[in-house]
Amino acid sequence: MKYSVKILFFFTALLFVPGLMIAQNNIVDEIVWVVGDEAILKSEVEEYRKEILMQNQRIEGDPYCFIPEQLAIRKLFLDQAKLDSITVQESQVSRSLEYMMNEYIASVGSAERLEEYWGKSLTAIREDMRDQLREQQLIEGVQQKHFGHVQLSPSEIRKYYNSLPQDSLPFIPTTLEVQIITVEPEIPLAEIDKVKAQLRDYTEQITSGKNTMSTLAILHSEDGSAMRGGELGFMSRSTLTPEFANVAFALNDPKKVSNVVETEYGFHIIQLIERRNDMANFRHILLKPKVPKVSLDTAQIRLDSIRTGIMDEKITFDDAATYLSADKDTRNNRGIMVNNTPRSVNAGTPRFPLNELNQDIAKIAGEMAKGEVSQPFIMINDKGREVAAMIKITDRNEGHKANINNDYQTIKQMAENARQQKLVDEWLQDKIRKTYVRIDPEWQGCEYKYKDWLK
Repeated sequence: MKYSVKILFFFTALLFVPGLMIAQNNIVDEIVWVVGDEAILKSEVEEYRKEILMQNQRIEGDPYCFIPEQLAIRKLFLDQAKLDSITVQESQVSRSLEYMMNEYIASVGSAERLEEYWGKSLTAIREDMRDQLREQQLIEGVQQKHFGHVQLSPSEIRKYYNSLPQDSLPFIPTTLEVQIITVEPEIPLAEIDKVKAQLRDYTEQITSGKNTMSTLAILHSEDGSAMRGGELGFMSRSTLTPEFANVAFALNDPKKVSNVVETEYGFHIIQLIERRNDMANFRHILLKPKVPKVSLDTAQIRLDSIRTGIMDEKITFDDAATYLSADKDTRNNRGIMVNNTPRSVNAGTPRFPLNELNQDIAKIAGEMAKGEVSQPFIMINDKGREVAAMIKITDRNEGHKANINNDYQTIKQMAENARQQKLVDEWLQDKIRKTYVRIDPEWQGCEYKYKDWLK
């Protein structure tokens, strides 16, 4: 978010480092700082320091000076969140939690290894992480309220740009604007029936007590939640696909398993774990019908004929994408892909660095010139399904040092971040002066960024 200023970037990164919540039992605890009525323990500082070392993250200066100051700043923001009555959206916390749990489990290989790594159950890890994410949203709420209003005029942005040394300008990687047409291969009815029969067999095993949903999900589910025994975590109805949500939220008995449900991801069976008001935690098994090679070949042949029509100027790429493409996310936009990468400077625009494109598309697009139309190829779409695809590069901007003409939005964001950082610094200095702070004498010999800690 554009109002997430630099002082909290360190904590945002640290929040998502595996092992952050490992207990350091060999540390003799002592209070090293007090900020308001909140204490900072030596063990907290040690946990952050060890995790930074483990992840090869760089800290400028002495970690025993830098880390406690950052922890103190965090506590000031959380105190302000109470004063401002900032609230968080639990549905957003849940979405972020599931994303991070998936990332953590993928990084260590399995849910069991994650539990071993942290020395606690998956449930405990999840709840600790939920608290961390909730705090981060509270801090972002304070940032938005106090510093999210910054808007600079074009003349102010140009003045900022002219004040920057050339070596301070960021390097902008090559970005592409891409149109896409897809054709979905036909899946034989026999394959769909096979998948449904398999899911009904799993249901029978679960209801008869022969097996558990969790075990079967680990063994057979084709969803990322398989590593967690199919558990999705607490979610609201709006975060799930309508077909899934309609069936899942109709469940009342945790011992029951739903009928087979079809979504754009494949076929599911669902089990209720727990419900909390408008949030619920479900377990599911996902199976995807296998696409035979002949169907993929047929889809590519279909795309090849569309490509021939485009190259012979019998139809434009725009019209083909609008009327012939199976990609419902782009066909109403003439096939133009929009970057939805979280926190990307290109989010919400049609500009993609190669590392933010679908990997299968990036392999093809990286070598293409502006205006070029690719040959048909097979890709895995964002629903995890194989489809035939064809792309056109509508614009290509080669990597370069940022400049005001080509990268106005980037420079604008830099200028506004700089102004926001100035506001944060002024706000923190004032907040520190008005807050009771006590630092243990052994921890006072530091060059702190904010001098008023030692007032």
